[in-house]
Amino acid sequence: MSVADRIRVKNVRLLSDNHYILKTTTFDWRRANGEWQTQHRESYDRGNGATLLPYNLAQRTVVLVRQFRYPAYVNGYDGLLIEAAAGLLDNASPEQRIRAEAEEETGYRLGEIKKIFEAFMSPGSVTEKLHFFVGEYEPKMRIGSGGGIASEGEDIEVLELAIDQALAMIGDGRIVDAKTIMLLQYAALNIFR
Repeated sequence: MSVADRIRVKNVRLLSDNHYILKTTTFDWRRANGEWQTQHRESYDRGNGATLLPYNLAQRTVVLVRQFRYPAYVNGYDGLLIEAAAGLLDNASPEQRIRAEAEEETGYRLGEIKKIFEAFMSPGSVTEKLHFFVGEYEPKMRIGSGGGIASEGEDIEVLELAIDQALAMIGDGRIVDAKTIMLLQYAALNIFR
């Protein structure tokens, strides 16, 4: 039996479409024992995105960014988040979008990049699926200073870190962003072995 056979959507109501879309939905769900149960859920649709970890195998370094994230701040995180470059797809392919985001945020124009997986980051409430990429960089690929687009509110610092330092920053709590942790763990297991 597919999920489509186990759900009957009864009502969908738009709560907000200010920046992204927030809806509340009432549906009946057919439980594993065959009984139908009415449930209510909110879903936040911000679109799908892509993220990328530039790495330099010879130098054993990665490029990350540091920026302010209001939702993390209001949840008690009083620091700038260290993250992998990322952005929403905005009707572009994942590869096209992440190349543009990497250039805007880090200043690097990468050659070959590789998609490694896709993941839902918070499937209990957010519809977003991220496309994860890695790509090797060299210093000569830096064509700008990065920093993001100021008119979009971006104020981004570019960081070049040793992979061992970045991994240690996960352990000591300086890197707390899930997509970044996933990319760094992938790199530790598959690139910097």
